[in-house]
Amino acid sequence: MYKRENRVVFKHKFSGRFFVIFLLVFIPPCIFGEFALLQSYIKMFSELELKAKAEVLRNAASDRRVNESINQLYEFTLRYALDNYADTEDLTYMNNIISIAVKGLRNAGSSADVDILWEVLLEYPVPVIKADVLVTIGVLGKNNNIIINAVNNYLAEINYTFESENTIDYSLVSACITAITEMRNNSSYPVLFSLLFTGYPEVISSEIYGALDEINGDLFLYIRNIMKKNTPEEKFIAFKAAINSRRLSFTELGHLAELALEIGLFDLTGNSDLIAMRYAAIQTLTSLRWSNASALAVRNYHRIMADYLQGIASKGRLIESIICLGAIGDSDAALFLGLQLGLINEKTKSTGVYDADITLAVVRALGAIGINTTFEHLLFTSNLSYNENIKTAAREALNRLKW
Repeated sequence: MYKRENRVVFKHKFSGRFFVIFLLVFIPPCIFGEFALLQSYIKMFSELELKAKAEVLRNAASDRRVNESINQLYEFTLRYALDNYADTEDLTYMNNIISIAVKGLRNAGSSADVDILWEVLLEYPVPVIKADVLVTIGVLGKNNNIIINAVNNYLAEINYTFESENTIDYSLVSACITAITEMRNNSSYPVLFSLLFTGYPEVISSEIYGALDEINGDLFLYIRNIMKKNTPEEKFIAFKAAINSRRLSFTELGHLAELALEIGLFDLTGNSDLIAMRYAAIQTLTSLRWSNASALAVRNYHRIMADYLQGIASKGRLIESIICLGAIGDSDAALFLGLQLGLINEKTKSTGVYDADITLAVVRALGAIGINTTFEHLLFTSNLSYNENIKTAAREALNRLKW
């Protein structure tokens, strides 16, 4: 049993409760004012045994004569629960009445009800109830900085516990994120990103991405600042948040991907997070066809080629860099790729040896750019011993050149 001193437990049974319910439902408001009706519900709630109290709450919720004052019944219910749960061996029925009251306040309450809800959050021992309470606090706490900060701090404490002990109830984390999503205040950015930095399961990360999309604030600026100032690991995590964002515009994501590529290219230490961020940036720039990063994409190709020749980068990464050039390339990128194809042609002519995958990627990239300065290099492929896939791709690329 949960034990606590100075608790008052209502144990009176009301033998005529069904008759009273009948009276509450059918006596008109002119005889039974709203306040008196509310007091009758409270009285009945107090006198009935625990397992019957939920029905009183349901009846009151469906009684249109109890309008704005029903939140007082819910507050009374939560106070009763706090005063009596410690002496209740089986909390099943207690959970039921708390759940009804908490969800009722979500629709009928106000920020004034947060005090009692916060008491339940801190004191009541059942996680699923705490999670329900947090969601309701989020709904009622919109535009209230005190409540918003309290939820942010509560989540920060949970995160600290997770970092130090690696044990946490994920339902509470999820409920905090839902509450923050409801309140939509950019003061929650730091705690949400601290969760991403800590490393929760993917389902929690997805919820965080969703919350970041809903919060009213300059997400682009916040992510850019992290990418410029924080550790390599946190830079990459912030960029992943950008990639997963539905809030960022095409232009904003393009600028962040360009920044991610620039940061990755500037690093010469071989940091694994910055390398991974560079690869992710290339994929993002390719999907966006972000031509502003053409010069950086050429630099990336040189870096990847050097890593490929040393066995550090895979052929797949090299081909990704070529595809990126084709997707975002300008005339300079076309000239560069044309020179690469010229070198491949010369090697193939003299040795008959070529890498089919890389050659095909270069030819297709030139076709994607479509600049006619590469005409001769593409045309010359027909005279060499390339496989049919490459020759077909070269003919298609020639047809796509702009004159």
